[in-house]
Amino acid sequence: MIAASLRYLCLATVLTLQSLPLFPLGTVLFPGGLLPLRIFEVRYLDMIGRCHKAGAPFGVVSLTQGHEVRQPGAGQEAFSTVGTLATIAAMEHPRPGLMMVRAVGQQRFRIRSSDQLKHGLWIADVERLEADKVVPVPEDLQVTSTALGKVLHSLQERAPTPEQMPVAQPWRLDDCGWVANRWCELLPLPVGLKQRLMELDNPLVRLELVSDVLVKTGISA
Repeated sequence: MIAASLRYLCLATVLTLQSLPLFPLGTVLFPGGLLPLRIFEVRYLDMIGRCHKAGAPFGVVSLTQGHEVRQPGAGQEAFSTVGTLATIAAMEHPRPGLMMVRAVGQQRFRIRSSDQLKHGLWIADVERLEADKVVPVPEDLQVTSTALGKVLHSLQERAPTPEQMPVAQPWRLDDCGWVANRWCELLPLPVGLKQRLMELDNPLVRLELVSDVLVKTGISA
């Protein structure tokens, strides 16, 4: 624990993937995805402030046990070992003790080891995972891309500002991984299923599985 605390002190100057602060959440962040956060817990206010000042990432991991907000008497949090690096795109302080953050998903990572500090923050040694290869959407899956484009244009018409869109530009509707990831974010899938899809290292397979969901739900023919 002492070693972990010393490593966290280093965050004030340099944040590396050998001391990555983690943010366990009840959702899954995909590369390229947007994540709005309302932060009020001390452990995360301090961490986000340090990351923003250093221009450094933090890691978003999906909870498998426990709650996003610590509760008295609750058991220890547990989370998936594969997560996504997040960088802070925008941050506001509406009032003392509250941060409104807009984060963006970057590269996936796998946790090699993790420690929980005294005030509750998790930090981890992680290894970056290879980014999705750019794979063009094949003809038999074009319907998934077309349907996503229609959904995004509909959302765009109703969004007062670009910042309120759930998907950021540019839209890469010809890229299997990008299309699959955006559908995973928009569809009301169980968190466990989203996690398994995010962990897949083949973007074409991910899109094929998403296509099956779209067909079963009647979203695409």
